[in-house]
Amino acid sequence: MKAVRVLTGRGVPLKRSDVDTDQIIPAEWLKRVERTGFEAGLFSTWRDDRSFVLNDARFAGASILVAGPSFGVGSSREHAVWAIQQYGFDAVIAPSFSDIFRNNCTKNGLVPVVLPIASVETLWSVIEEHPDTEIVVDVERLVVEVASTGFTESFPMDAPTQHRFLNGLDDIGLTLAHAEAISSFETRRPAWLSR
Repeated sequence: MKAVRVLTGRGVPLKRSDVDTDQIIPAEWLKRVERTGFEAGLFSTWRDDRSFVLNDARFAGASILVAGPSFGVGSSREHAVWAIQQYGFDAVIAPSFSDIFRNNCTKNGLVPVVLPIASVETLWSVIEEHPDTEIVVDVERLVVEVASTGFTESFPMDAPTQHRFLNGLDDIGLTLAHAEAISSFETRRPAWLSR
C-alpha cells in the first residue's frame, strides 16, 4: 500500500444514497480469479444509462468520488474497493459509509472521507458548475479544501487509521512493524512448543 498524505484531484458528483456494494461491483464480477480488471465492472449496470455521471466526459479522469449518505452498504466484498481504485479514484467523500466498506477502504489505501451532507451538497454544486475544480484531501491535517471557492471542512479519522495511510501500511505492514519483537519472542519460546 502506498503512503497517502495529500490527494489533489477533480471530483465526480455521485448524487445517490444507500449505494450498496452490488451496485458498485455486480456479483458476476466476483468470479474473477485475478485481482485486476475490476474497473470495467464499476457501476456497470448504471453505466448502461448514457446519462449516468461516469459517462459524462466532463468528469473523465477525476480521482475523487463525492457520494451521498450510506455509501458501500451491503455485503462485505473487497472487490468494491478494488473496482473504485482501479477506475482511478483515490478517495470517496460521503456523509456516511458502511463500517465494513470503510474498513476495506483503509486496508487497501482508498481514503474514506466523512463530511456533513450540507458540505457534500456544496461540493456537488461546485463540481457540476466547474468540473475542472481541484479538490484537496489532506490526510495529514484531516481537511478537505477547494481553494477556488474557499471551501474548507475538517473530517474525522481515528489516529490508527491516519497512521496507516500516512505510512502506507496494510495489515502485513502493521505486523512487520513489530518484526523485532516477534523474533525476540520466538527466541524465548520454550523448545517443547511446536514452531
